[in-house]
Amino acid sequence: MALIVIPARMGATRLPGKPLLAETGKPLVVHTLEAVRHCTRAARVVVATDDDRIAAAVRAAWGEAILTSPGCRSGTDRVAEAARLIAGDDIVVNVQGDEPEVDPAALDVLIAAVEADLTVQMATLAAPILSDEELASPSVVKVVVDARGDAMYFSRSPIPFAREPLGPARPRRHVGVYAYRRDFLQKFAGMDATPLELTEVLEQLRALGNGVRIRVVATDRAPPGIDTPQDYEAFVRRWRERKI
Repeated sequence: MALIVIPARMGATRLPGKPLLAETGKPLVVHTLEAVRHCTRAARVVVATDDDRIAAAVRAAWGEAILTSPGCRSGTDRVAEAARLIAGDDIVVNVQGDEPEVDPAALDVLIAAVEADLTVQMATLAAPILSDEELASPSVVKVVVDARGDAMYFSRSPIPFAREPLGPARPRRHVGVYAYRRDFLQKFAGMDATPLELTEVLEQLRALGNGVRIRVVATDRAPPGIDTPQDYEAFVRRWRERKI
């Protein structure tokens, strides 16, 4: 079983106030919370935030919220702080608050993979890349894996370079959900950023740069995250279609 922490903050530059957007009748962060609650391997689900308004919205939906420091540099730091405040499960899962369509079954598979192999300190999800547009887009993070299923590299660029048009190696699309061993999460949050991390602006490269393996677990699809007003409008349309 695992502790799932959903970090949420108000300060998104491209979509201010994102966690509390509520055109569907409920805040975005509550949509994520409700999706994650369907994960059967979650012993506890907590929203970690530095904002009383987000905490109040979560508690109004009968969720658990914990207030963390406004000085957290990233969602990972917020998850690490929450894990320090909550004793218990060895596995801690980070699900961003702007993932209302996260697949709870994929979270179950991710947690099970970490439970099954005690050598795994960190794991994440990856889905098939479905189009050349996805492959070329810098907003779609690509990952290539070794024979054991561990990440070799993550990049915003298409990897590997295909010298021939039909090269046999295909990257996968990274899904930004992470599972950590509790002790490793604290070490990871305390590591300095690495040159590759700063170059690609991908936090997971900090682990690879420090020689830490990341197990990559397959999932069927990459749920659309919400970074822009257009992303949110598209989510609202999908939600309304499901409700009809």
